[in-house]
Amino acid sequence: MTKAFPSIARRLKNIGIKLLKMGTFLITRFIENWKRYFLGDTVDVRPSPSFDVRPSLGGPVLSLGGGGPDVDDAIQWMINQVRGSSNSNSKVNVVVIRTSGNHDYNRLIYAMKGVNFVETLVVSSRQEANKSEIFEKVRNADVVFFAGGDQCQYIRNWKDTKLETAVKSVYLKGGGVGGTSAGAMIQSDCVYDACASSEKGIETRDALEDPYRDITFTYNFFNWSNLKGTIVDTHFDRRERMGRIMTFIARQIKDGVSSSVLGIAVSESTSVLVDKNGLVKVMGRGAAYFVLGNHQPEVCEPRKPLTFSNYKIWKVRSGDTFNLRNRPTSGYYLRSVKRGRIDSNPY
Repeated sequence: MTKAFPSIARRLKNIGIKLLKMGTFLITRFIENWKRYFLGDTVDVRPSPSFDVRPSLGGPVLSLGGGGPDVDDAIQWMINQVRGSSNSNSKVNVVVIRTSGNHDYNRLIYAMKGVNFVETLVVSSRQEANKSEIFEKVRNADVVFFAGGDQCQYIRNWKDTKLETAVKSVYLKGGGVGGTSAGAMIQSDCVYDACASSEKGIETRDALEDPYRDITFTYNFFNWSNLKGTIVDTHFDRRERMGRIMTFIARQIKDGVSSSVLGIAVSESTSVLVDKNGLVKVMGRGAAYFVLGNHQPEVCEPRKPLTFSNYKIWKVRSGDTFNLRNRPTSGYYLRSVKRGRIDSNPY
């Protein structure tokens, strides 16, 4: 009888090891499919009202970052706008969304004034973007921020999902939606999606030489009211992207998408802030460029260099403003593209 005890003990040990491995596997599988990082106070988590009811939030507002080092003051501005003012006693709940990466933004944003909690969601598939739990987390937020990354992956994983619907509900209830780099580009009316090219995307020289080669666009993603008829580009000065946004604008007009398109081009370490009335303020180290094309290009065809005359360009430096709803009728300069070459320095 005494010999049976070691045998039973070994069997129980083996069963325990198997259960432990199974539990570890399930936990690992869950973490791999959906990572979340939380920091803050859950006491103030409150359910959102139905989509057609606007609570006492001060937006909707947008923050479009140009990539590179973030403009912390721009994120704080968005938070303050949603709270009602920089002196408000109210606090907001912030959700950061990305397809890969970690919780880099949590401590940065949680340290800002007026933040109750911040949570980062790594949502890397359409299946995850349609999870009810993720939908509720985003819908209950007051501010949503998209990290930088690959806009093609963002569109493929998030467009036409519950996550997209939840982000729209935050905007509709007067919240804030921000992002940097690809996270800013996906918010324009027309999105250069980079899905036909490498992750780096098409740059100025190739775009001007052939406006159709490996250049594709996505429409009807977020449709923010103050960004109608726009296309956003980032990393602008450093990567000399004026020629490519000129190409993107020409394509929309040539393809019959719109007769007039405004490019919003944001330099690195710079943010374009859009309040609920469509008034823009530029914040950060660099400038933003507002590039208008409002007539048919002379030549915009596959395998032919672009020719498009008289783009209107407003260069708006940090601290200055631009009105998206009532565009200025002066203060711009003109630049033209002739046979794939810009006629003079466009910056």
